[in-house]
Amino acid sequence: MTEMVYGTVRVKAGDPVLPRWWRTVDKWTVACVLLLFGLGLLLGLAASVPLATRNGFPPFHYVERQAVFGLVGMVAMFFCSLLTPDQVRRFGVLGFLFAFVALAFLPVFGSDFGKGAVRWYSLGFASVQPSEFVKPAYVILCAWLMAASQEINGPPGKTASFAVTVVVVGFLAMEPDFGQSALVIFAWGVMYFVAGAPTLILVGVAGLVSGGGVIAYDYSTHFAKRIDSFMSADLNPRTQVGYAINAIQEGGFWGVGVGQGQVKWQLPDAHTDFIIAVAAEEYGTLMVLFVLSLYTTIVVRSLTRLMRERDPFTRIAGTGLACIFGVQALVNVSVAVRLMPAKGMTLPFISYGGSSIIAAGITMGMLLALTRTRPQGDLGQVFKRGR
Repeated sequence: MTEMVYGTVRVKAGDPVLPRWWRTVDKWTVACVLLLFGLGLLLGLAASVPLATRNGFPPFHYVERQAVFGLVGMVAMFFCSLLTPDQVRRFGVLGFLFAFVALAFLPVFGSDFGKGAVRWYSLGFASVQPSEFVKPAYVILCAWLMAASQEINGPPGKTASFAVTVVVVGFLAMEPDFGQSALVIFAWGVMYFVAGAPTLILVGVAGLVSGGGVIAYDYSTHFAKRIDSFMSADLNPRTQVGYAINAIQEGGFWGVGVGQGQVKWQLPDAHTDFIIAVAAEEYGTLMVLFVLSLYTTIVVRSLTRLMRERDPFTRIAGTGLACIFGVQALVNVSVAVRLMPAKGMTLPFISYGGSSIIAAGITMGMLLALTRTRPQGDLGQVFKRGR
């Protein structure tokens, strides 16, 4: 029986799927994801009880739902991680078509649930946020287009990817959801850079984004209000950010103790957008640093493995997925400490939300699939494929 070398791991051709998966997947990344999910349930036990009480549900109503959503997300991550890069591409492109259609029909059939932004479909027993599923699929589609443009006589994939970005951002801005719009633009910029974009083009895109921000400030009350609140020298202690910062200060390094925090009773979004404030108050800065180290480990290990990748699509798509995952976590934490304006962005695998955790599972599953060690052939074979 012939053998193939997967990095430093020897894998026999015809091996069962699970043993091969276990020997080639990045186990550190898998462990970090499972820890994040576990911490999400732990923090949910503290953060979601007040909301359940106010809404007349059993104390652990939202924790139980989060556990169910999380299991679905973990199963989705596992099955996506079994895919080959070609299968990831097909799955991502088809997924983008479905997710984009759902995003496009939000203004007609969507609901804002009283939050001033039409971002969800109400299913009665749950809600679905299409933008969460658009992001990973968008990354795969644009990576495919950019990789195709590098082939000899290939299509103008980079231009097409920019057109797709403009359309997606336009629909997100209509909700309005400027946080997700910025995340999509960031992902495109990173992938375009990895694909070999001229710096001048990236500078031009940055200028267009800045101009779009000015227009949004002038014509969107929702956006202007958040920017004005962020830029104000005085912080209203009775705003969500004010409560979050106070909770972080109260927690100190070690925290006030499990169940002793008060911010969860004051913040309506303590279980979603500001769950890091609950962690900081009850478990201290030490817990926040641990959470950040888990996200950092996932991103750094993924990018390190992708640096050895020779296939353009795999390298571009993996970089986009890793960066969009890490930046979303960074934005969530930055909002809680007032380093950025409020964005309404969840903390992956930790914040409550079915769409968020299932989409994060899909994102991480595709990233694990793209970073699995596998035979790549020598450089001569790579050059022959490009002819």
